[in-house]
Amino acid sequence: MIIGITGGIGSGKSRVANYWSRVFDLSLINLDTICRQLLTKGQPGWLALKKQFGSRFFQLGNHLDRPAFRQALFCEESLRNTVDNLLHPLAKSCMKKELQRYADTVVLVEIPLLFEAGWQQEVDKIVVVFADRETRCARLMVRDGVTRKEAYQALRIQLFFEEKIMAADNVVDNSGFWSDTCLQILHLGRLYI
Repeated sequence: MIIGITGGIGSGKSRVANYWSRVFDLSLINLDTICRQLLTKGQPGWLALKKQFGSRFFQLGNHLDRPAFRQALFCEESLRNTVDNLLHPLAKSCMKKELQRYADTVVLVEIPLLFEAGWQQEVDKIVVVFADRETRCARLMVRDGVTRKEAYQALRIQLFFEEKIMAADNVVDNSGFWSDTCLQILHLGRLYI
């Protein structure tokens, strides 16, 4: 069984996925990690961006300027769409190769843009990690060192949580105490194992 874990930026989906994986000894595939690997110098994602954008996001030595790239993604919808069209097929292919290793087991796959990429059919169950807007904003400010305005910009570009929640098989509310979130994860783990 493939359990897709998703949620908006700053919702705590990585923390939820890591805890679930550790407590129930499940394999975890993280699409953010796959994308970071794809964007390493010389890798397919890096090559595709370099070809598409030339030197716009690359520093001396041809290293991707991640802060500038990230800021542009939050501000420019057409750029974001172009990048998604370049990277999503590569990331999906890598994910499918990883999943082949776990064909007969329960595996967790953290897919931040599961709905936005239209990958619902790639998983058997969808778990949305939810956190209220203020909590997500505060987390982004601390985690990424961004201003409140930049944090809200990042929140604005993803699908509304209401839509994700309605399409989910289960929801983990990660707005409050971590101990409460852990109880929800334990319940889901027992449900699916």
